[in-house]
Amino acid sequence: MEFQFLGTSAGTPTRARNVTGLALRAPGAKSWVLVDCGEATQHRILRTGYSLMSLKAVFITHIHGDHCYGLPGLLASAAMLGRSAPLLIAGPPSVQRFVNAVRDTSDLGLPYPLAFIDVEEAMDIDVLPDLAVRTTALSHRVPTFAYSFTEKQLERRLDIDKLRRDGIPSGPGWGQLQAGEDIALPDGAIVRSVDYLQPPREARKVIVAGDNDTPALLAAEAANADVLIHEATYTQAILEKIGPAPMHSSAKMVAALARKVALPNLVLTHFSPRYHVLDEIEEEARAGYDGKLFLARDLDSYALDRQGQLALAPAPAAGVPPAR
Repeated sequence: MEFQFLGTSAGTPTRARNVTGLALRAPGAKSWVLVDCGEATQHRILRTGYSLMSLKAVFITHIHGDHCYGLPGLLASAAMLGRSAPLLIAGPPSVQRFVNAVRDTSDLGLPYPLAFIDVEEAMDIDVLPDLAVRTTALSHRVPTFAYSFTEKQLERRLDIDKLRRDGIPSGPGWGQLQAGEDIALPDGAIVRSVDYLQPPREARKVIVAGDNDTPALLAAEAANADVLIHEATYTQAILEKIGPAPMHSSAKMVAALARKVALPNLVLTHFSPRYHVLDEIEEEARAGYDGKLFLARDLDSYALDRQGQLALAPAPAAGVPPAR
């Protein structure tokens, strides 16, 4: 699996960071999904290998502007590029009202259909061919959610040693067994695919959380995740100075949750513009979490391999699909 940050700032953009957006793609998939779409997200997309024509769905975590103000412009640009394929938009019901209001007041006509999913009503979203999507309600000033993306299609390897022990000759039949088909041997014996396929590996799972002041709400969902992408808007000291009203998390709070569930990979994002460098946030997170920690930057691209190892990947040039 792979994902790329299109914005990592909280509230307002800075010279180095745009507001929130994330592109995510399943292994080998031609299409991709977008999680949140802050203002100018489409500008960031122009600097990646992702295309609005192959965008399958948009998942909005909550209605605050730094997470959704870029959505009408993105929809309009897709229309002007000639998109005709339907587009799914998932989020709280306020997202549909927002999009419809902009369409009604700005004469935004779309030559492709939009399908809206209310995530306050649907916990499991089965609309993508290669990813199962599950929502988790979080805590913020407005309804906000995390989206868990788990790959559906898991390859299963042939047990070559067993095939050889049983005297099943190599050839096209092995390919049929790999594809899940039973075969007949020259003597008429039937060889069942299920008897020669090894158990599948664990499905990879990435959680992308919206704004949230209670990371513990993700404890159950994150217990079997490979990656959690979560806001760390402040350090604990600044959060205590500001008070609870903004309803955001500190790096310390997120690190504590990640350590509790033995999360292997933690990616922090959504940093307050007050931080020109992130040394304090990183130090606080590392003090409470001993797994693999990343602090996201705009246009950082990550790859999660089949063993669940997360690593920064070279960012592709515009117009070049990201490596899979």
